[in-house]
Amino acid sequence: MMRLTAWADSKDPLKVAVQISEDYRALFSDATPDFVPRVFGWLMDAFEGRMLGYLPIDTSYHDLGHMLQGTLCLSQLLRGRALSGERPELSRRTFELAIIAVLLHDTGYLKKVSDPVGTGAKYTHVHVSRSCDFASDLLRAKGFLIDKIEAVQNMIRCTAMGVDIRTLRFASEEERIAGYSVGTADLLGQMAADDYVEKLPALFEEFEESRHFQGQAVGAFLSVEDLKLKTPRFWKNYVIPKIERDFEGVFRFLRWPEADGENPYLARIETNMVRLEAVQAVSG
Repeated sequence: MMRLTAWADSKDPLKVAVQISEDYRALFSDATPDFVPRVFGWLMDAFEGRMLGYLPIDTSYHDLGHMLQGTLCLSQLLRGRALSGERPELSRRTFELAIIAVLLHDTGYLKKVSDPVGTGAKYTHVHVSRSCDFASDLLRAKGFLIDKIEAVQNMIRCTAMGVDIRTLRFASEEERIAGYSVGTADLLGQMAADDYVEKLPALFEEFEESRHFQGQAVGAFLSVEDLKLKTPRFWKNYVIPKIERDFEGVFRFLRWPEADGENPYLARIETNMVRLEAVQAVSG
């Protein structure tokens, strides 16, 4: 039976890694013992400034916790899908590539040591393509073949806002499903976090920095209050259609403990939306 981890664990890299390892071993009898610690090490090296040529992550919203939220959600989704008996069954290698993709999907916010101005938020508009480039450089150095690198890049592209899924050229049905799962986990993992509402000011500041450096507004938000006002609409008008239609409803595999049980991610997001609407009602 699938066990969901407490939300507080998503702030602790070690606890998240332990949960991912448990899911991985539960699904694959031939699981590679060092896979999870190895790829988590890549993330920690990158975000803590131990990656040659890069500074530590300095964005306040797209931080380490954000990456861990998406990774935990993805692992639970893929475990739930496997336990449901859904076909096609995802191979161990596809599971591994999906975990790598979600761990690396926001490395595009990292700045190089030669780039001291501002924070990585200035790359908001191009962070997905930068993440794909970072993933390519890293995985090549780790000895990955080009087809595996391209699979990871396709999965990362599924996290781009407004991406037209039809333009992505997946090499297989497994890769496509994994990509949809990564895109779903990125959205649900962050929006279900206990501190999602409290972190919206940090997200607005990232948008503002991007506008300042790139000259393009992100979402046309006028203020933090405006962002909070529009977030429930974003959930209803963008995220729900995205995960239901574009990503073909893979979020359903997060239900616990049965196929018709509660989806804790959706429940927590709805709680966050109620909180935002309540704040707006009081202030309005």
